[in-house]
Amino acid sequence: MAWVNAVIQGILTGGYYALFACGLSLMFGVMKVVNLAHGDLATVAAYIGVGIITATHMPFLWSVPVVVLVMAVLGYVLQRSVLQAAISRGELITLIVTFGLSIVIENGLLQFFTANTRSLDAGASLITASFSIGSQIQIAWLDAVIFALAVVVLLGLQFFLSSSKYGRLIRAVADDREAAQLAGADYRHVFGIAAAAAFGTVALAGIAYGMKVNVYPYAGTDTILLFAFAAVVIGGLGSLWGTLLGGIVLGVAQQIGAQINISYEQFALYVVFLAVLVIRPQGLTARRSQS
Repeated sequence: MAWVNAVIQGILTGGYYALFACGLSLMFGVMKVVNLAHGDLATVAAYIGVGIITATHMPFLWSVPVVVLVMAVLGYVLQRSVLQAAISRGELITLIVTFGLSIVIENGLLQFFTANTRSLDAGASLITASFSIGSQIQIAWLDAVIFALAVVVLLGLQFFLSSSKYGRLIRAVADDREAAQLAGADYRHVFGIAAAAAFGTVALAGIAYGMKVNVYPYAGTDTILLFAFAAVVIGGLGSLWGTLLGGIVLGVAQQIGAQINISYEQFALYVVFLAVLVIRPQGLTARRSQS
């Protein structure tokens, strides 16, 4: 039963990692941008949430859409200014620019918020509450809520991309930018909308991170970016549902490693990541996403 519990906990953890990764996957799938500042932007979202709650005493649930809206606007502005200029000059330039953006964000957070850790006050009832399945399986409500949120976000993104006007424009521009532009689509504006959607999911990831653990200025690079990048690579670059599969693979590997020996928790994650890179570097869902 302990192994079953480890697998269940790993699946729930996978939803947490998928929430980190879906914005990264969306930006790569649409704009071919590997955003090295992705984790730091999630940290920014967590700090924005902390600031809003502290300054206005707004209830936690009401602060969530505010943070998402702020990050979506930030995503559009950054895309139309900094990122678009980098995209026009090549993929290597986008890596350098997003790396520089990561450094600026980290040092800015360190300057204005110091190195002290902070957390989002979502209420003790949600953070500490749990329920049981049988006599030996204990599941935290927070983990279940985050997993459900990840699934809802992926479903929402899938519906947006397949059924909405702007979603179809995003897919058209991603497939053939020049042809979409000849048909009258402003690909820069379309990229801005895609970035806004990606940054909105980053905001939710940052909020989830701030609820689970304490955040600090370097958390984005130390933790979030690594898990997001690993989930995207394992699932398949540009595949939204692949991020969920990649996150689950990572989470299950991590929990099984911890079940064997607690010191193997991170080691098992890296072993699985390396194995997928060696055996199937295109990702587990690459064939399906291409079809």
